[in-house]
Amino acid sequence: MGKLKDMLAGERIIEAKGETLAPHGTGLPPEREIRYDQFLKQGAQAEEWLKNEAPKLKAEWKARKAAEHAEKAAQKAVVRAEREAQRAAREEGRRSPTGGRLERGLPLAHIAEKTIKKLEVPKEGSLIQWDSEIKRFGVRIAAVGAVTFILEYRFNGTQRRYTIGRYPEWTATAARDEALELKKKIRNGIDPLEERHKHNTEPTLDYLAKDYLERYAQAHKRPSSVRDDRRMLDKIILPKLGKMRITAVVTRDIEKLHTSLKATPYQANRVKALLSKMFNLAMKWKLRPDNPAREIPTFHEDQRESFLTIEQMQKLREAIERYPDASARNALLLLMLTGSREAEVLKATWEQFDLQRGVWTKPSHHTKQKKTEHVPLSPETRKLLDSMAPEHLSGPLFPGTKGKGKDGKVTGSDRRVSLKRPWVQVCRAAGQVEVIKGKGKRRTITRYKPTLRIHDLRHNFASHLANKGVSLQVVGGLIGHTQIRTTQRYSHLQDAALRDATNLFGSIYAAAGKQKTGTRQ
Repeated sequence: MGKLKDMLAGERIIEAKGETLAPHGTGLPPEREIRYDQFLKQGAQAEEWLKNEAPKLKAEWKARKAAEHAEKAAQKAVVRAEREAQRAAREEGRRSPTGGRLERGLPLAHIAEKTIKKLEVPKEGSLIQWDSEIKRFGVRIAAVGAVTFILEYRFNGTQRRYTIGRYPEWTATAARDEALELKKKIRNGIDPLEERHKHNTEPTLDYLAKDYLERYAQAHKRPSSVRDDRRMLDKIILPKLGKMRITAVVTRDIEKLHTSLKATPYQANRVKALLSKMFNLAMKWKLRPDNPAREIPTFHEDQRESFLTIEQMQKLREAIERYPDASARNALLLLMLTGSREAEVLKATWEQFDLQRGVWTKPSHHTKQKKTEHVPLSPETRKLLDSMAPEHLSGPLFPGTKGKGKDGKVTGSDRRVSLKRPWVQVCRAAGQVEVIKGKGKRRTITRYKPTLRIHDLRHNFASHLANKGVSLQVVGGLIGHTQIRTTQRYSHLQDAALRDATNLFGSIYAAAGKQKTGTRQ
């Protein structure tokens, strides 16, 4: 029976996997299949079956294979025909018959201005004039009259078409030069279409600004600083540079913006610093390899040295004390008496004050230096706080207007967030404003711009102490400076010690004049 099995295998009747008595790959129905082990049990009938049935099954198998071969040959013929049609279309300057609208070609010619002017607008589809010198460089004119310069090339085995630009925005000479530059890139392994796609999908400075605010500023900077950054971005930077790609911004672009703000050097330098930080983050986030703002020099800034005379300070104090809003009035007086920052005062809570010891403990999350500060309070300050103190010393010193509106939504804040409006009114009453008149739609509009900032109350506090001879180290400790060089700006105001020193030398000089040396004639 082993010989019989070999015969069956030789006739390709046994399936390799299941040893089924059926031609290999015929896909015959189950009733035509016989298991080999069952076949062996039939003895002499198996030999009879081999003589009668096997040739029929073999003939069926051969017929099926022939049909499969013919089908594959027909498919290959279709593919060959399609390729021939595409090749012919490229030679004739048209697309494949199944690839879209007709593009008829013209005999090769040197593409120049006069060549383009001679082109006739086709009634349908488009017409391509190929250049006789630069291979596959051409000019296409569509039925609607649009004229476009194109370059066809193969990259990694793929046929590609690059649109250089439209005529007359692109002249024939400029388009020819661009085609030659593109061919150089192709020879160097750069695909112009892929390069254009990357450029068009590259994020702009608008995207970087949004990322900067969300991922960095809001997480690491104070709310007031975030507000300043957002204002500079919205008002100054993005209107000029926002639509530019991140990698397309060069030093000249930033330098031009920086120079345009020369009249306000402080703001110009802050804008430059903000852009520099954004591009440093862009380098960190792998959006570009360098920082175009790094090498731009900053403008010289004159330090603001606004401090009030005793008379001016008295006028301002009286204006504050007459202000009707008690919350704003007390906040401004506390700023004047302590030299604190506006945010520190508005965020203060009663729990931070020890009125018996006269100490204000500013928590680290409220101070600019992120360090806890213990500030002694003067008798005048303690008197002010005593007049403000509620029955239960808890909660914010200056509560806000938090509540629910008509629609049930929460409005306002649990603490006061700004002193801008009260400050304008107080400065106006104290004569510390600049009057600005502008033309409105119906009448002249008058605005009052304070000549003092709220922050100048801090400078006023430090300046008067330095002028009275208080050491810079002590002054720095009172206003929360951690480095002495920050407080050095007030050093020139310490003229009391300097005056004593120069008076001392004056007395030495006068005494020397009274000495008789015998040298006078």
